[in-house]
Amino acid sequence: MQLFSYFAVYFIVWWMTLFAVLPFGLKTQAEAEEVVPGTVESAPARFRGGRIVALTTVVSAIVYGAWYILSVRLGYGIDAIPQFMPDFK
Repeated sequence: MQLFSYFAVYFIVWWMTLFAVLPFGLKTQAEAEEVVPGTVESAPARFRGGRIVALTTVVSAIVYGAWYILSVRLGYGIDAIPQFMPDFK
């Protein structure tokens, strides 16, 4: 694969990991009992954007590394999945 393809796969993994990491350590305004007028109670009490981006980068690098080793280095891909369905001809 080309270098751009590797970057595109990493970007997709990073983006999916972002949504998995967002709720980690989240404390809502209702839990902190500091609801700002005009906002919903489920809004974060303190948004930590840098922490979320850093954690997302670390987790996605681990997931991407596992994908890279399995698919590129060891050759496990779509073709390695066994065909369980019978051939209906």
